[in-house]
Amino acid sequence: MSFNSFGRVFRFTTWGESHGPAIGAVVDGCPPGLPLSESDIQPWLDLRKPGTSKFTTQRREADEVRILSGVFEGRTTGTPISLMIENTDQRSKDYSDVAKAYRPGHADYAYDAKYGFRDYRGGGRSSARETASRVAAGAVARAVIPEVDIFAYVSEIGGDGIDYANFDPAQIGQNPFFCPDAEAAKRWEKLVDDARLDGSSLGAVVECIASGVPAGWGAPLYAKLDGELASAMMSINAVKGVEIGDGFAAARLRGEQNADPMRPALNGGSEGPVFLANHAGGIAGGIATGQPVKVRVAFKPTSSILIPVETVTREGAAADIITKGRHDPCVGIRGVPVVEAMMALVLADQKLLHRAQCGERPE
Repeated sequence: MSFNSFGRVFRFTTWGESHGPAIGAVVDGCPPGLPLSESDIQPWLDLRKPGTSKFTTQRREADEVRILSGVFEGRTTGTPISLMIENTDQRSKDYSDVAKAYRPGHADYAYDAKYGFRDYRGGGRSSARETASRVAAGAVARAVIPEVDIFAYVSEIGGDGIDYANFDPAQIGQNPFFCPDAEAAKRWEKLVDDARLDGSSLGAVVECIASGVPAGWGAPLYAKLDGELASAMMSINAVKGVEIGDGFAAARLRGEQNADPMRPALNGGSEGPVFLANHAGGIAGGIATGQPVKVRVAFKPTSSILIPVETVTREGAAADIITKGRHDPCVGIRGVPVVEAMMALVLADQKLLHRAQCGERPE
């Protein structure tokens, strides 16, 4: 059985293939009466779309979204919201070799092993092209959680990390890498360009922070906020690791170092305790603490490269493969808006789950 849907109350399903006529998403469970139009969705897609610099794939897609249902007179109706994005720049001939042999590191063999058949044109559903549908759905989710501010950035490319002493949020939109460190962005220009010219690729780490998440969102055990976030992020193409808060670094700390100490609210207020640290990434016991929710996501290097790699054909014969076509030298760069979208989708779902159980609690 294939699973193409995510979420419990706020639920979305993506559809379409990389080289099909269109891709899209159906969002169900969205509350009625929320303002929504294509202009609310398009800016997020523009951040993810290909061909924006020489450091991304040169496939040219406008990624213009159309709302086909679920919105009337500029507001959501409470019925399924159907979103469609046309594919306009496919070059399926680039994948003639992929039809005969598997790309190591890609999903070619795994799809064939599962279905006995696969769409080799750009990888079909396994292509990062599918993530445009998630970004569109994530824009709808943002309308559900106006109290939350979400931003993500690239913190590392090819093992070269940013200097947090140089962290400047204003820099994120000023370079092609979504990088908050201007000096690192300069280094990455050569790093990524060298990999591109070599016909190779690089991995990256994307960090995402959601502030304004109220204490109480999430659930114990089987719908933990961190568990849902981990699942959401791991479902993104090319993601191989997720950390919440300090993540693996927490395993190297003592208990008193890893604790998030609390003090009483300032001036005797009732808004909850003041935290002196946030090693837990804003989540304890699967439930938001009111601190910023922090996630780190590791993207592997793009599997489609121009350097020959040993593989086998569908018939099991030894072969070498070079993947032609237009591919991201670092897929993690365009992963930034995708990570933000998945954060929004999880938080929208958790908000509605919390409201369903606990109602609108009085202040």
